[in-house]
Amino acid sequence: MFRAGELVKGFKARTVPRERTALAIWFWEIDRVLLSLIVALMAIGLVAVAAASPVAAIDRSTADVAVNPLLYFYRQLVFVILGVPIMLVISMLPRPQARRLATFLAVFFFIMLLSVPLLGSTVNGARRWIDLPGFRFQPSEFLKPVFVVTIAWLLSLRSKDISLPVIPLTGAMTLIVALVLMRQPDFGQTVIYCACWGVLLLLSGVSMRFIGAMGGVALMGLVAVYMFYENGRQRVNDFLGIGVNQDTGPDQTDLAFRTITHGGFTGVGPGGGQNKFRLPEAHTDYIFSVIGEEFGLLACIAIACVYLAIVVRVLLRLLDEEDNFTILAAAGLTMQFGLQAIINMGVNAQIFPSKGMTLPFISYGGSSMLALCIGVGLLLAFTRRNPFMGRHTVVKWSGR
Repeated sequence: MFRAGELVKGFKARTVPRERTALAIWFWEIDRVLLSLIVALMAIGLVAVAAASPVAAIDRSTADVAVNPLLYFYRQLVFVILGVPIMLVISMLPRPQARRLATFLAVFFFIMLLSVPLLGSTVNGARRWIDLPGFRFQPSEFLKPVFVVTIAWLLSLRSKDISLPVIPLTGAMTLIVALVLMRQPDFGQTVIYCACWGVLLLLSGVSMRFIGAMGGVALMGLVAVYMFYENGRQRVNDFLGIGVNQDTGPDQTDLAFRTITHGGFTGVGPGGGQNKFRLPEAHTDYIFSVIGEEFGLLACIAIACVYLAIVVRVLLRLLDEEDNFTILAAAGLTMQFGLQAIINMGVNAQIFPSKGMTLPFISYGGSSMLALCIGVGLLLAFTRRNPFMGRHTVVKWSGR
């Protein structure tokens, strides 16, 4: 036996400092690979928005006022500059504080979402935004990550007391959110909220019989949406080509598919795309097609691989996690992030009907960028690990 700092039989020991600054602790505990992948997506997004910004600028220019072609790039840069510090600050929070912050924000943005029918503004036929002086935000975007964390926390309580009615409670919360979103209308966001709740139920340990019953209810719900929900039925019909007037030209998903394949594998080059000028919302919903046209299908495949790497990285990080809440929260946030990327890329590749959904960290949008930064900040906080746990003494050979 020997103490740190003493020479014993040719060995000398030194003690790794137990006390570190908060920044040093964060640096060693944060998942730097995951953070690097997120930063890479942000950089890709800035390049993509710069390529699509002239399209949006032309659409919003008038005979008297010309919009700067790079206006939306400059705005996106501002959103990134605002979002990154928010993400990093949240990632520094201990898990209990991160959970409490998410719960508080979930209550706040849930109230804001319920206020949209009364206070919201209508853009392109959808009433989803609330206008504030100098700023417009979409409550459903901000609610998504914190709602998932709150649902994860409630479902994690089942491991302590199986009699708690958390399943009907979380189901009622999800149903209320879904009804409000359907009224906006926003079917794409509704799918994400309901899918995240279903995945969290599965991970929380409910029986497969219950999951099967919920799957049947979901299937009947989709049939009901097609039969009674005009917006959803119209999108499906446009996707399938049912009742489409050929004189009006191709629909949005067809235009997106033609754009994404126009550049081939290597693309036509930055700024050289022409099909993008025919796309509606090229800088938001269909930015993946702009990337395909100007930078090629290989760039699209690389971006898809980055999203896959993020999902796999988090899941591998959770393999030896023992805390039930952390598993549910991190898996739910990752599910939400990955599903949104899959839906957006699938719409651009003409696999899914149009959903009006952004591509995470790549599409233009202040609400989307800031909400994603909050969500990823929470994810980084929940996946932090102490690499020095149980390694306080390091022994080195002195050579004597």
